Amino acid sequence: MHKHPEPRASASGLSQGKIWLVGAGPGDPELLTIKAVRALSEADVIAYDELISDEILALAPPHAERIPVGRRAKGCRYHEDKIHPAVIERAREGKTVVRLKGGDPMIFGRGGEEAEEIAAAGLAFEIVPGISAALGAAAATGIPLTHREEASSVTFATAHASSGDGDPKLAVTVPITGTVVLYMGLGRLAETASSLINAGRAPSTPVAVIAHATRPTQRLVIGTLETIAEDVARAQLPAPALIVVGDVVSRAVTAETLLALAS
Repeated sequence: MHKHPEPRASASGLSQGKIWLVGAGPGDPELLTIKAVRALSEADVIAYDELISDEILALAPPHAERIPVGRRAKGCRYHEDKIHPAVIERAREGKTVVRLKGGDPMIFGRGGEEAEEIAAAGLAFEIVPGISAALGAAAATGIPLTHREEASSVTFATAHASSGDGDPKLAVTVPITGTVVLYMGLGRLAETASSLINAGRAPSTPVAVIAHATRPTQRLVIGTLETIAEDVARAQLPAPALIVVGDVVSRAVTAETLLALAS
């Protein structure tokens, strides 16, 4: 939890509000932290990512203004800004604003960029961590991201560069041992798998792709680096999905994952 100065008076003499950067977790409302629920319950404004569920939004007061601000949100014109201008505007009006982000704000959630913008505006803010997609997917599928006999390290990476065009060299910059968790990689799964093989990973390395982790719509496909792109295409797995690469996949302990491994 990261705290910054409490609200203060603006140049106009009006009291400035506060912005909460809140992690909503991977999707299951029961995985919200108590602090996240409290922030939602006290919010005047909720600026939320596209993938935030209706169940989580319902935790905010009925009168709270709801603003869709995710990069994929329909009609959002501010994808390249560090933060949606309405977030800053509402806080300057003296309102309590919750910027609600999927997973954890500081793990591929652009939370650092948004915090920089809020700080530059001289506004009070606080960061509330959330369960990341990787941790949620691991718990939901029983895949241990580390294991004493398989992996002593885990690397989080994204298959998309800051330009949005992707980074074809990403896979060769991650370790060739240990677990690798790839965010936002479904669209370039074949290229990433080939790059990992070229970098030294065995084609038989187990891979799990988990879509909609922790949600009722969760789906799982398990294969190897050599087969996973075709496996996922055949299953028509939807985005968003998380990719787990490494021998830890074979150590899964849930019935669903064990069944997928056996098939």
